[in-house]
Amino acid sequence: MKEGFAIGAGLIVSGLMLEWSVGPVKWDMMVWPVNVIVLVCFVGFIVVMHILRHKMYAFRFLASYQAAVPVMAYAVLLTVIMGLTRQTVNGTWLNNMLTFWPFVLIYVYMALILGLVVMKSLAHMKSVGKVVAMLFHLGLFITITTATLGNADMQRLKMITAVGEPEWRAMDQEHNVVQLPLAIELRKFIMETYSDGSPRRFASEIQILTQSGDNLLATVDVNHPVKVEGWKIYQYGYDTSMGARSNTSILELVSDPWLPFVYVGIYMMLIGAVLMFIMGHTVNHRKMEQI
Repeated sequence: MKEGFAIGAGLIVSGLMLEWSVGPVKWDMMVWPVNVIVLVCFVGFIVVMHILRHKMYAFRFLASYQAAVPVMAYAVLLTVIMGLTRQTVNGTWLNNMLTFWPFVLIYVYMALILGLVVMKSLAHMKSVGKVVAMLFHLGLFITITTATLGNADMQRLKMITAVGEPEWRAMDQEHNVVQLPLAIELRKFIMETYSDGSPRRFASEIQILTQSGDNLLATVDVNHPVKVEGWKIYQYGYDTSMGARSNTSILELVSDPWLPFVYVGIYMMLIGAVLMFIMGHTVNHRKMEQI
């Protein structure tokens, strides 16, 4: 256990040195297909480590709970810090944990350990319990790796639409103009108010024209996005000076091609957790009956 905590502390110190010397992690360098290549190499490295585990103590150690428990403690601590601090795109250090080297290194290390644990489970699946544990660990591995590597391919854009004016340009979080493979025209802005005049609901009736020639009419409401060709379109804002008479609407467009893989990992974790709970409950019930 001491070795595990020492390795985690070493990763955090190394991460701080990298943060000081080269700056935050540049996820832009990991866009497709680089992230796919990195994932394949990472999985291949894990397989090689598993094959050589009997010859190298370090590889055996990484697949043990003595390595897993400390890294989970570090990961939980850093995640709690992330939850307690405001996260901004251009923030530094604790205000942008996804680009903070210590945070990234700890999660990469945890993914490496999870991969080795999964390989170890695959080699010793002699009971239902082992299969269930492998399912949970594999789900967590898929979630961490795809969410991390897919972050570079995610696009979150803002588009200002006006009545009668098709728009195909949007702006990213760094205020760069991005041309989209679809055009959106605002047909009507909708606002419902309370008796005191404060907004109760606001939405946009829009017309969407895609490159494939589809012409779609839809209503975008707050928390009820419209999905089209890999994009989710959210209602984001409007011209507050005009209120219900606004002729413009601000939409948020989000594309996250890796999200389905993240969901697969989460569902695997949930299924594994439920099965472990059921199996544990069944075992305890049998023990009580024997008593």
